[in-house]
Amino acid sequence: MTNQSPGNAIRRKNRASTKLQPDWWSKSFAGAVLGLTLALALAGLFAWVGPGGLYAPDKRQFVMWMIAPLWVTVFSLVYLIPTGKRALLILGGLNLLAFGLLFLVRFISEGRV
Repeated sequence: MTNQSPGNAIRRKNRASTKLQPDWWSKSFAGAVLGLTLALALAGLFAWVGPGGLYAPDKRQFVMWMIAPLWVTVFSLVYLIPTGKRALLILGGLNLLAFGLLFLVRFISEGRV
């Protein structure tokens, strides 16, 4: 006699859903590596475009301390993305966009364009 009651199916489903999902590793990797590089690019953009220009007093210290909150924010929000592959694609695209803007701003600010 098999035990096919709805309660058993729910318990089995709950046990299966509490396991560490395989794509959590890719999400964690995306948040750790791509989140850090995104935070660096965003902090760099703020340094170049933010108030007071690049050489404002104490701006370097402020930009340095901006990196950690930005990184933690990206790292925590990456788990809201449905799959690890999509997290890698989204953060990779955001990195390309942020670094592209950073290099564009630098070249314009240095008068190379």
